[in-house]
Amino acid sequence: MELKGTSAIITGGASGLGEATARVLANRGVHAVIADLNDDAGNALAKEIKGTFVHTDVTNTEQVIEAINAATAAAPLFSVVNCAGVGWASRAIGKDGEYASAHDLDVYRKVIEINLVGTFNVCRLAATAMSHNTPDEDGSRGAIVNTASVAAEDGQTGQVAYASSKGGVVGLTLPLARDLSAIGVRANCILPGLIDTPIYGQGEASEEFKARLGTGVLFPKRLGRSEEFATLAVELLANSYINAESIRIDAGIRMQPK
Repeated sequence: MELKGTSAIITGGASGLGEATARVLANRGVHAVIADLNDDAGNALAKEIKGTFVHTDVTNTEQVIEAINAATAAAPLFSVVNCAGVGWASRAIGKDGEYASAHDLDVYRKVIEINLVGTFNVCRLAATAMSHNTPDEDGSRGAIVNTASVAAEDGQTGQVAYASSKGGVVGLTLPLARDLSAIGVRANCILPGLIDTPIYGQGEASEEFKARLGTGVLFPKRLGRSEEFATLAVELLANSYINAESIRIDAGIRMQPK
């Protein structure tokens, strides 16, 4: 699928995996729409790569449509990469045997709402817009890449909410691709492992912590780079024969219980 001269929406595009993906797409001649809640970082990145920033809560339908409209105003929307998400660490039960110490149900709902419902919200709306595109020689009108996590398959202690949400993203991949095949839109999913993003902080202590994490990776023994995720995401967009796949990018790691 030809990317040059089209537009793309990258949710969570102001930092980390989304930022790296926006940069790679911009270098491929794509107008990148950064859909994020971080106005300062989003605007700065959009200015740098000559894209557009739209303040976007992925669970807010009106804001998602605003991002879609910004994309289609610039060029036909043929790509979406969903990187927006949140993490949470809490065990299902507390240590004192009291009901009040069990996992906060509102927090569980929030993680599911952002990571899973928000991802699907963007998919359903963006695909609707893509259905109006003029198809290419393969009949393609676009492609979507969603971001899950190796936690979807190797969820660790304290990751019940996060792993549930990411498992849902993996689970929607095949039926979503089947639904969207009617309009010529592909859907794939990436399951990142330990990727070096701003979530780990900065400074000497942060670098030492990341180095320790890297020793548990099969090979190479380091954290992944955001650019490595980004190039895979762009390949899944561009390669017209990859569809309905969930692909791990983790250097062979299998997460231990804790």
